[in-house]
Amino acid sequence: MDGGGRYLQPMTAYPAGVAVARAASGGRRPGSTRIKSFFGSSRSVRPGRSVTLPIERRVPRFLGTGLALGFFSAVVTLGLWQGGHLNEFIARHGEPHHALGRAVGLGLEQVTISGISQIRESEVLLAAGINPKLSLAFIDVNDVRERLENVPMIKSASVRKLYPNELVISLNEREPHAIWQLNGELFVIAADGTVVDLMQDARFIGLPFVVGERANTRSKDYLALIEAAGPLKDRIRAGTLVSGRRWTLKMDNGMDVRLPEIGAADALARLVKLEQDQKILEKDVLAIDLRMADRVVVRLTEEAASARAEALKKKPMRGKGVGT
Repeated sequence: MDGGGRYLQPMTAYPAGVAVARAASGGRRPGSTRIKSFFGSSRSVRPGRSVTLPIERRVPRFLGTGLALGFFSAVVTLGLWQGGHLNEFIARHGEPHHALGRAVGLGLEQVTISGISQIRESEVLLAAGINPKLSLAFIDVNDVRERLENVPMIKSASVRKLYPNELVISLNEREPHAIWQLNGELFVIAADGTVVDLMQDARFIGLPFVVGERANTRSKDYLALIEAAGPLKDRIRAGTLVSGRRWTLKMDNGMDVRLPEIGAADALARLVKLEQDQKILEKDVLAIDLRMADRVVVRLTEEAASARAEALKKKPMRGKGVGT
């Protein structure tokens, strides 16, 4: 102010230099940002304030197209279902999404299966739920793997896709080890005793045969006894586990050989010697009991027992009180 109380500078909202700068910048305030919209206009925004974008910037680019296609698909599906045509379409072409996948070139045209020796390819495809109406794009490989591993004959499985049209299945089978009879039913079992199939196929007829409760878990013991029989092993047809403790062998002529719980291999060695010396397996004997280490007990057939009884009657008896 001067001595008369007057200001020496003009009383304006901004200094002259600032006003000139604003004029040069088109009237914007210092620190403001000019944003040009998609409509060609522009506006200033002060720092620290939020910017509101146009609606077309906030909505996904193809949302409208997707909603329209979804609505159209829903209407078509509902119409087919109400008209009873959807089931007919599925029966002829498969599920709609699989049909769509095949239409764009992702159909299932080849299935490669490896690691099978006992299972047929058709059995694998049936268990996996694989058919020509599927599309590779929509096949769930984890679901296929779980389906296959639920098959008792299959120990493990791996499934992978090879685009555009191939499914690769690798299997690890359980090897058939023996045939197990329980309560009149026959089962094919693995070495660990797992039932892998019903015995309804002649291809398993040559497997060792075990009978009785828990005999499936003791099949390895039975096979060891067969090997211990040496020259007689080809004449053994089956083994019955008695009371879960000991084995009775069924020979090819129907004779039963009862073995002890302990020392069964030694008892079989005695049987081999009896056959070599006396041809005991050729006699009219129903059963041979080797459970006692110091003796052999035999059970004769009815004919042999009758013949023996007659022979004993005819045999002269000597001694006091017997006349001649």
